[in-house]
Amino acid sequence: MTQEPSTLYAKLLGETAEISWKELEPFFAKGALLWVDASLDLIEAAEGMAEDNRDKVAAWLASGNLAEVSATRALDLVERDPSLWAVVVSPWILIQERAVLAP
Repeated sequence: MTQEPSTLYAKLLGETAEISWKELEPFFAKGALLWVDASLDLIEAAEGMAEDNRDKVAAWLASGNLAEVSATRALDLVERDPSLWAVVVSPWILIQERAVLAP
């Protein structure tokens, strides 16, 4: 049995878009970016943030699956310029590197 996505999940999914690091740099400078590890669903993380699910968010932060974008990561993103996905959960922008599918 599969669970239907919540209305909030569907809304956030619809608000998710591909974006370049260059477009995100001003938000990095403001400290408004959160990195979502590839092991965590970007929309699930956004949903947890939007619902203020402190237990989930604290666990993600503790595990490193959710973190502020570090200067080291920012430099890596500048150098590689990968495809990124982003979704806004004010005051944050959650970003994740878009998975590259093998041919």
